[in-house]
Amino acid sequence: MDQFWAAPPVTRTLTALTFLQSILVHGGLLSGYYVLFLRRLIFKTLPEIWRLFSPFMITGPGLSLIFDLYFMFTYGSRLETESPRFSAPGDFFTYVFFVASIIMLTAGCLLNNVIFTSALILAFVYTFSQDNRGRKASFFIVQIPVEFLPWAMLTLTLVVSGWPAALRDGMGIVAAHFYDFLTRIYPTFGGGKNYLVTPAFVRRFFAARTPRGEARAFGTAYPLGAEEGQEEDLVVTE
Repeated sequence: MDQFWAAPPVTRTLTALTFLQSILVHGGLLSGYYVLFLRRLIFKTLPEIWRLFSPFMITGPGLSLIFDLYFMFTYGSRLETESPRFSAPGDFFTYVFFVASIIMLTAGCLLNNVIFTSALILAFVYTFSQDNRGRKASFFIVQIPVEFLPWAMLTLTLVVSGWPAALRDGMGIVAAHFYDFLTRIYPTFGGGKNYLVTPAFVRRFFAARTPRGEARAFGTAYPLGAEEGQEEDLVVTE
């Protein structure tokens, strides 16, 4: 339990809720119907607003439950504790909220998907790969540049599950790249302003739960491209 509470708060909470909801659904204690993204049940007189969140917290059955939770926790915690993008309290929460919203609009409203967990995980992987460009990752037994990792995972989804699943998960890459464009690429190379900032009330909420109000509560941030050329031991499977 000490290790659990020592984990970064957003990733810890997201992974725990995903585990709990998935166990309830796959164990037959909760109907999967109640966690799906169904617009007609959200936008009605008595809206079922939990459906805006529950589709991001349900894994596949069997081994998929283990792997999905592993990837969610691994890449989420690495971003939350190490990425220089999320150095201030609440920054990672804002990132998750933004990419989840884009995934919902694209994979949900446009492509009519009802579960988004794997797309959110792929968004984490894409952002992680951009933060660690120049390093290596292990995809099964093959060493590849880490920036190719999300595309390799997407290709695997295409082969195993087909085009609909690949399009759904691809929206995670779209969402993460849109975040990267708005917060890094456009301000840095286009001379624009970053309008996607963490709201003050979110910063205060997380700062109040950060010892001494430090800018980063967990881990250490490293510059983009740090330790270039170092191999990242990432075993990817489905």
